[in-house]
Amino acid sequence: MHNIYSTDMAAGGLKYGLQADPTFIQIGLFAVLILSLWFAELFLSTQPWKSKWNHTKVNLLFTSTALPLQVGLILIVLLICNWVTTRHWGILYLLPWSGSLWIRYLIGFFLLDFFEYFYHRMMHKVHNFWRFHMVHHSDPEVDVSTTVREHPGETILRVLFLAVVVFASGASLGLLAIRQTVQTISNLTSHTDLMLPAKADRILNKLFITPNLHHVHHHFELPYTDCNYGDVLSIWDRLFGTFREKEDIEYGVDVWKGGNASKFFNLMKAPLSKIDRKL
Repeated sequence: MHNIYSTDMAAGGLKYGLQADPTFIQIGLFAVLILSLWFAELFLSTQPWKSKWNHTKVNLLFTSTALPLQVGLILIVLLICNWVTTRHWGILYLLPWSGSLWIRYLIGFFLLDFFEYFYHRMMHKVHNFWRFHMVHHSDPEVDVSTTVREHPGETILRVLFLAVVVFASGASLGLLAIRQTVQTISNLTSHTDLMLPAKADRILNKLFITPNLHHVHHHFELPYTDCNYGDVLSIWDRLFGTFREKEDIEYGVDVWKGGNASKFFNLMKAPLSKIDRKL
């Protein structure tokens, strides 16, 4: 366990870096959780098995593009992690208490979560980025499989943005591994169609993004599409005025609805189409 989360990659070189890559930890955890939640959704809902599987298999096709890109591009992040750690470079090393590992990890977690909030908001507000992110939002049925519904163009943007964040923040491999583990759990549970009871949600959403909150973000029209951007923590939405709650949610996007949103090759071509965002 110590070797997996070690922040000293210089001695082991690239081979050690691959073994320590938090992406491989994330993929294993992701597979176990997504299968567990998918079957829980199946058994606890009234949706027929065939209908759920037909919806899921479209989303699963995106893993054929996302996984190779994720594993390949993460090498850039690993190299940057090594560079910032050996040189003590970045925001976290400028703090007066940077000598304390646990305080640096705690502050670093909040910092990385804020950057993720910023990234998600940027994907909505920058028109050319939204054209890629819209593929995720086009899902007419949001469940745990929606988590993997990501256009490869967005996968590239997301990992390159992470590389910039690691460089700016000075995040170590250990911090990144912990952060991505928590992020994996949060992303999967926030997309599941297993909603929390209202009382439990009111308590948990004071700090965390819950399934109830994130499903509001998947409502088909503005202003709800532009709310609840948080990744793990909901505090950024509360702080920057993007926090919203809603019942009676209808999924998808108002600029693109219908059969095309359920066909993989149409989804892959969507960013190049003439679909425009309503502002």
